Amino acid sequence: MKLLLTSSGINNASILDALVELLGKPITESSALVIPTAILPFSSGPELAARLIRGEVQTPLTNLGWRSLGVLELTALPSIDREVWVPTVQAADALLFWGGDPLYLAFWMKESGLTDLLASLPTTVYVGTSAGAIAAASTFGETYTEPRTGSGHALTSEEMVFATPDGDVNRTFVTAAGAGLIDFAVIPHLDSPGHPDASLANAQTWAARLPVPTYAIDDQTALKVIDGVVEVVSEGTWRLFGLA
Repeated sequence: MKLLLTSSGINNASILDALVELLGKPITESSALVIPTAILPFSSGPELAARLIRGEVQTPLTNLGWRSLGVLELTALPSIDREVWVPTVQAADALLFWGGDPLYLAFWMKESGLTDLLASLPTTVYVGTSAGAIAAASTFGETYTEPRTGSGHALTSEEMVFATPDGDVNRTFVTAAGAGLIDFAVIPHLDSPGHPDASLANAQTWAARLPVPTYAIDDQTALKVIDGVVEVVSEGTWRLFGLA
């Protein structure tokens, strides 16, 4: 499977060019399925999912001019015959995984059977935004203001204090197993004002808790992955932690 892992969607010309290269054809000739599952655990999830589908969010993804665009909701798949939804996934040129809660997304990717299916899709492009990028990893980390329970994961967690412009914020740092499509972890939103725990210093602390190399990427950066080979596509800032 080919991957394009982003912090904030197809946010600049360089990332757009990388997507077209991975597709091997123009977006106007390509089909996509958007997966809003990760946003559903939040109180504003239904509204945000609808805005995503309408192309009204600030992470360009569904409004790129796709030839066709469908919605794949992972929580529904266990109640649908595989003969119905698997061919639809196999026929898509791209799968668009949006942001939200990576623990919830990783759980439903596995529970739905999608994780197992992804390994058999060598030409499909996995486009991950924020949580969608995080959940692609074999092992990932995320911070929460409250501990996460009941996600069906074997979790490792520790209390951490992250310095933010508004003062220290107590967080629970959680590590968990993801889809296993990549052998590194991703920290999105590096130094983004909307994500104060993802400062460079905090990202380094976060990465030190993970047993794999970790890329911290800002909203103008993406990671293009083909056959396990990573290429950084950036008009912004990024760091790689965890290599000797």
